[in-house]
Amino acid sequence: MKFLDLAKVYIRSGGGGAGCVSFRREKFVEFGGPDGGDGGNGGNVWAEAVDGLNTLIDYRYQQHFFAKSGQPGMGSQKTGKTADDVVLKVPLGTEILDEDEETVIADLVNPGERVLLARGGNGGWGNLRFKSSTNRAPARANPGQDGVERTIWLRLKLIADAGLVGLPNAGKSTFLAAVSNARPKIADYPFTTLVPNLGVVGVDGHEFVMADIPGLIEGASEGRGLGTQFLAHVERCKVLLHLVDGTSATITKDYRTIVTELEAYSDLLGDKARVVALNKTDAMDARQISDRRRALEKASGGEVHVISGVSGKGLTDVLRVLYAQINPPADEVVEGRPWQP
Repeated sequence: MKFLDLAKVYIRSGGGGAGCVSFRREKFVEFGGPDGGDGGNGGNVWAEAVDGLNTLIDYRYQQHFFAKSGQPGMGSQKTGKTADDVVLKVPLGTEILDEDEETVIADLVNPGERVLLARGGNGGWGNLRFKSSTNRAPARANPGQDGVERTIWLRLKLIADAGLVGLPNAGKSTFLAAVSNARPKIADYPFTTLVPNLGVVGVDGHEFVMADIPGLIEGASEGRGLGTQFLAHVERCKVLLHLVDGTSATITKDYRTIVTELEAYSDLLGDKARVVALNKTDAMDARQISDRRRALEKASGGEVHVISGVSGKGLTDVLRVLYAQINPPADEVVEGRPWQP
């Protein structure tokens, strides 16, 4: 299934049915009078978050969603039928934006969560509604209200607990394949990952979701490479795992490149908790590992984990650190994070 995380959709709610002008005429009934019924309401347009979807590909092939209008009223005080609603089913984590692509209408993150996008028009009144003591035989009825037509954007932000970031060929896909059942494409050339991949990771009987984000390069915030089109998917992550290629001769520069691009994208990502890991250490000797780890610790100002996605070295330890960031113990007070039971 092709991955799609942005879609433009045109929606329109149904118009209300017209009211009816009718008079009661029955044999052997001495007094008649108005008996026109009201029109039915038009259908609404809703968006609903559902489980089992992880892409907006359905909205690539159908962009127009129009609800039907309500039926007009009829004689004998019969009200027209209200039209059925139209429901846009979207994956969890979908943001609904107005036509300007900036105004957020709703952010659907929970299963079954709904938002009304366009309300159907009310049905018009029949002439029975206009009967009064001074107007016993009204000959007028209201037309139904028009529906609402608008253009919206659907933007998917994958819901994951941890996100993988790093330069192309830093070993992100290999890492995800080693710690989960995900099977991302792995090759020895840059940009093998063109779309985000999700995997469920298990450690010490606990599970969490990890997202592999396509590699960033210097200047990504200005549109180079794949740009920052997929960084929105790590905005919801609680922690980022920053993988650095240990075989690179410029590991400190590689580290700063990713940090710079994250901060340029948004302050939210720049301030997000990060765990740094020196990857591909299976291709390095002990002295190289020690020297480059020390240089990376100096550049990052924190602990650097030594791992290898190929040999499995250090993977369990770094997963434990990630899980501790995602679900800190109850007795720990983490600055800037609310207490959790």
